[in-house]
Amino acid sequence: MPTMTHSLEHLAELDRRLVAAVKGIRLLASVSWPASVQERFLSQWRRGAPSLPQIDYVQPDYAAARAEILAVQAKADPQHPVGDYIRRSTESWRVATEMLDAVGSAEFCAHSIQLYGRPGSRVPGSQLSNLDAARHFISLADELDNEVLTSEADYCIPASVLRDELQAQLDAFFGKATVRVEVDDQLISKAAAGATRIRLRSATCFSEYDRNQLLEHEAFVHTLTALNGRRQPSLPSLGLSSPRITATQEGLAVFAELMTGSLDIERFKRISLRILAIDKALHGADFIEVFRFFLDAGQTESDSFSSAQRVFRGSPTTGGYAFTKDTVYLHGLLSVHTFFRWALKNRKLNLCRNLFAGKMSLHDVVSLEGEFDSGFIVAANWLPRWIQHANGLAAMLAFSLFANQIRLDRVEAEDLVLAL
Repeated sequence: MPTMTHSLEHLAELDRRLVAAVKGIRLLASVSWPASVQERFLSQWRRGAPSLPQIDYVQPDYAAARAEILAVQAKADPQHPVGDYIRRSTESWRVATEMLDAVGSAEFCAHSIQLYGRPGSRVPGSQLSNLDAARHFISLADELDNEVLTSEADYCIPASVLRDELQAQLDAFFGKATVRVEVDDQLISKAAAGATRIRLRSATCFSEYDRNQLLEHEAFVHTLTALNGRRQPSLPSLGLSSPRITATQEGLAVFAELMTGSLDIERFKRISLRILAIDKALHGADFIEVFRFFLDAGQTESDSFSSAQRVFRGSPTTGGYAFTKDTVYLHGLLSVHTFFRWALKNRKLNLCRNLFAGKMSLHDVVSLEGEFDSGFIVAANWLPRWIQHANGLAAMLAFSLFANQIRLDRVEAEDLVLAL
C-alpha cells in the first residue's frame, strides 16, 4: 500500500498533467466578440434597421485534451482530499471542452447551465432564487436613484489616465512589472483581468467607483489569486480559472468590493439586470430584445450592447439560449458572505485567508484544510489589505451575524426614534 508521501507525489504529478492538458483552453476568449460587431450593430440600430449579430466562432477540437483530462480523472483517488479536488477539476474542464466544441449552437447553452446554473437556481441556505435576489437589488436601486444619483457629481477618468494610476498602485503592491495594465481598443467589456495583465477598454469613461472596483475586484482578487496559485509548488492548477471555481471567484471579488466600500448600488443593479436578461434569453428573447431591455433600464447604447453580448456569448442570438456565467455573481456573493460569517462563528478565519492562496471553491478551501496545515499547499504570498486586518474583518462579520437576526419588517421608524 503506497505511503501518504507517495500518494501526494502521485497526485501532484496528476495535477501537473491536468495543467498541461488544459493549457490551450481559453474559455472566455473562445466566445468573445470582436469590437467590429458592436460598431456594425449600433450603426444599424441608429438607422432604425437593426439585425441580429452573426458571429463566426472558431470551431476547436478538444478531443485530445479531453482524453488526457479523463485519463487524469481516472487515476485520481476520490477518497483523498487532493484526489477529490483533482476529480472535481477534471470534470469541470471536461464539460468546458464539450461546451466549446458546441460553440455557436444550442448545445452550448446546456453545457453552460451545467457549469454555471440558471437564474432560477436556489440561493444556498434560502428558499429564494438568484432571480429573487436580482429583483430585490434592482427594486432597491430604482427606489434610491433619485436620492443617490442626483447627489453625486459626474466624474470621468479616461482609460489612459486610469491605466497609469492602476499601474502605479499595482507596481507598489505586487512589485514592479509583475502585472501590466493596458488599454485595448478591441475589448467590448470595460475591463478584463488575467494573472499578469489587466486590460481596459479604450475610449471609455471610468468613474471613481469603476476605478476602485477594478482595483479590488480584478487586481486584488482575480489577478492576486492567479499569481498566488502559480506559486504553488505541488498544485499548479490553483493558478487556473477552472470553470467550477467561477462562482466563488466572482463572489469573492464582489465581496471584496463590498468590504472596501467600492460596491455602489448601481453596480448591484448592473449585476442583477444581467441575471434577469439571461432569464429572458432562456425564455425566448433574442439579442435585440435583450439589448432593448438594458436600454429601458437606463444603460447607454454602448453599455447595453456590452451587457447583451455577455448574455449571448457562444450561444445563438435568436433567443431561447444564453451563456449563463453571469448568473453566478449574486449566487457567489451570497455564498461567500455566508461562508465568512460561518468561519467567524466557528473560529476558522484562517480558511478565509486560505481562499486567496489560489483559485478554488468554497468546498475546496474546507476539504483541503489539512493540506494547508501540512504545508503541501502554501499560504498566500499576497493578501488584499482588507483581509490582512483580521480585527476589522471580525468586527464587520460579528456585527453582520447579530444584525441579521433583526427583522426589518417588524421595525417601525417610530421605534428607532424612541430608542434613540
